[in-house]
Amino acid sequence: MDTSYVLGLVVTDRRGLITGWSPGAERLLGHTAADAVRQPLAELLGLEDADGPGERHMVLPVRHGDGSLLTLPVSRYPLAGDVTPGWETEPGSVLVVGPPPTGIALRERGALSAWALEASPMALTVYDTDLRCVWQNDRMRRLSGVADERRRGRRLTDALTGPDAVQWEERMRLALLTGEEQAGEIKGSILAASDSRVFHVSATPLRDDRGQTLGVCTTVTDVTRASRDRERLALLNDASVRIGSTLDVTRTGRELTEVVVPRFADFARVDLLEVLLRGDEPAHGPIAGAVRLRRIAELNLAEGVLEAHTTAGDSDVYLANSPAALCLASGRSAVYRTEDPVIRVWAASSPARQAKIARYETHSWMLVPVRARGTTLGAVMFARTRETPEPFDADDLALAEDLVARAAVCLDNARRFTRERTAALALQRSLLPQRLPHQSAVEVASRYLPASPSLGVGGDWFDVIRLSGERVALVVGDVVGHGIHAAAAMGRLRTAVRTLADVDPTPDELLTRLDDLVIQLSAESGGDLGGGTGADIGATCLYAVYDPVTGRCSLARAGHPAPVLVTPDGAAGFLDAPAGPPLGLGGVPFESVEVTLPPGSLLALYTDGLVESRQQDLDVGLEGLRRTLTVPADSLEDLCEHVVRTVLPDGPADDAALLLVRTRALDGRRVAVWEVAADAAAVPRVRSESARTLESWGLEEAAFVTELVVSELVTNAIRYGGSPIQLRLIHDQVLTCEVSDTNSTAPHMRRARVFDEGGRGLLLVAQLTQRWGTRQTSTGKTIWCEQTLPTQRGPDRPDAPEPVEAA
Repeated sequence: MDTSYVLGLVVTDRRGLITGWSPGAERLLGHTAADAVRQPLAELLGLEDADGPGERHMVLPVRHGDGSLLTLPVSRYPLAGDVTPGWETEPGSVLVVGPPPTGIALRERGALSAWALEASPMALTVYDTDLRCVWQNDRMRRLSGVADERRRGRRLTDALTGPDAVQWEERMRLALLTGEEQAGEIKGSILAASDSRVFHVSATPLRDDRGQTLGVCTTVTDVTRASRDRERLALLNDASVRIGSTLDVTRTGRELTEVVVPRFADFARVDLLEVLLRGDEPAHGPIAGAVRLRRIAELNLAEGVLEAHTTAGDSDVYLANSPAALCLASGRSAVYRTEDPVIRVWAASSPARQAKIARYETHSWMLVPVRARGTTLGAVMFARTRETPEPFDADDLALAEDLVARAAVCLDNARRFTRERTAALALQRSLLPQRLPHQSAVEVASRYLPASPSLGVGGDWFDVIRLSGERVALVVGDVVGHGIHAAAAMGRLRTAVRTLADVDPTPDELLTRLDDLVIQLSAESGGDLGGGTGADIGATCLYAVYDPVTGRCSLARAGHPAPVLVTPDGAAGFLDAPAGPPLGLGGVPFESVEVTLPPGSLLALYTDGLVESRQQDLDVGLEGLRRTLTVPADSLEDLCEHVVRTVLPDGPADDAALLLVRTRALDGRRVAVWEVAADAAAVPRVRSESARTLESWGLEEAAFVTELVVSELVTNAIRYGGSPIQLRLIHDQVLTCEVSDTNSTAPHMRRARVFDEGGRGLLLVAQLTQRWGTRQTSTGKTIWCEQTLPTQRGPDRPDAPEPVEAA
């Protein structure tokens, strides 16, 4: 260990016992403070000649801790005891030992020793047992600004004032009572220094050979830089924990202001580019000229009270010569004072701003650009007012840049997430029904609730599909996973369901085909159909078909929650339908059930996000939904809103879809049915009966087309189908003509050649009607077609003739 420049300070009492031992003495002489204190100086170090009266400077052999002798300069300074009553003539002394001589003259060594006490960076003061000052060195004299004449014989609080002075004196009194060193930190306000400076203060008791305390020796060390470094590290650590807790741009900006005010600045504002908040991509590099910025967070310390800006979201246009615009144009941070030309011009451009600066006595500003991944997002303004007199300096600027850099990454992450979530929501909403079709079979109301931002967009969907014969298909599904992949998969499945529904299979057949499609799509996408992995692949679905003519509803479900049925008398329960496996597993058949729904029945179809969460069991959520659906409401829309508010008071933890359906029955007077014999002679009679029925409905204008359609379809059924044959006309939003037979072979429209005798019937039907198709039944098939209704010339006639069997 190099001890060429080490000084050892040793304090002794009037009997020559060591009462103080510095770290320098420990390094130089090899004795620890615990070993040296209360030991006789002469015996420990062999310094007999040093124990003399008055100030002395000499070179003496000093015994090292390992037993060797070192020749070291020793300077002795007696502690003045003739000033304070209670001390004897020689109450003790302070010895400065070392460093080892290197040819320096004895007198120069004495001057070096004198500097150790009088001019060293450590400020020393000695007090008696009444805490009255006995002696102070030059450093303490300059630090406090109090001369020896005003300090000697007086207590600390007599010379210095303030709360810290009282606390300092209490530490000295505690050192006297406990016999242990007391240490702490004080602000510079009680000393002749800036309020921003911080000092470390220690109080060490001085004892005689009997262990009796003679006084207290205090030291003062400037630790301002170390204290500021600790505060900066604490601020950075706090920022790393608090900033970016959510993927919300506004919340992230607010977190930055809450971290820096009031610990670092008295005012902070975060302004971002408007293009950023619209979800567009900002331009790379600096931004020149005037710029419009939108405020997302602002926090101000006024009269010791934090004031958050209540109108966050306001936008301002910053001219090219304003601090914010200059910051964005240069891409560099800047520190300003009130007298700087940039601030003076900027303040003068707005009387309100000038009045605000004068009101808070703002004197120092910092502008820091918000940049992340090469993109400029905005700017952050920091300011200090009369609450913090010290202006910003270079260290503050470096700290501000570090804080803003951390926040910029979080803001950019939030921006990217917001843009992607907005795109995913737009995609999902575009794939969901924009407007449910108007039909007479049911009254519907629906809600789609996106998941929380932390989860992202999900794959829930619902649909209402018009089928032939005024029937309606009701669909609710849920793709496993979240994000844009789940939304895209949901769109593909919804399109597939609508396509399959056009073929009009039974619910269990539709789910079987949909299951095959999910397996195929999953294989094509590498097992990531819904944005998940492995077992997350798949979807659930419920498909139901309601017929308002018969009141029958057939449904099947693939791993989906059972619907709730509320009958007109108010009884509510879950429909007992086999659950079936989720889509995407394959190999397990689905099963349909058929129930009769009285007119006015309420059917609730939903996804699991409405009833399932981490806060409650599924059974609790299901029971809550069932109970809520029985509450009376003025309309189906009101009931839908009430269910959402009641079941999800804090919003959904996962995507949720709700489809409420109230059944209706079609008026029997709008349906005509004929049983047709398998004889070509029955065709004319069916045509005439059809014309009479249309006349009773006020649809004379549709009679010509209807007669042609009935003739073609009935003739085909007689020629190619099997008995029994049935003709049905349905008058609702459109005029539907249906012909059913027992032959399951579906007809196909083809182009007939010039000399072909047949093959033109379906082509004629397709040309005369708006839609046509065929569907399989349990006994065969049904061919149907729809005509748009002409303007009715009269009300419906209740005295329509009864349909008769055409023989």
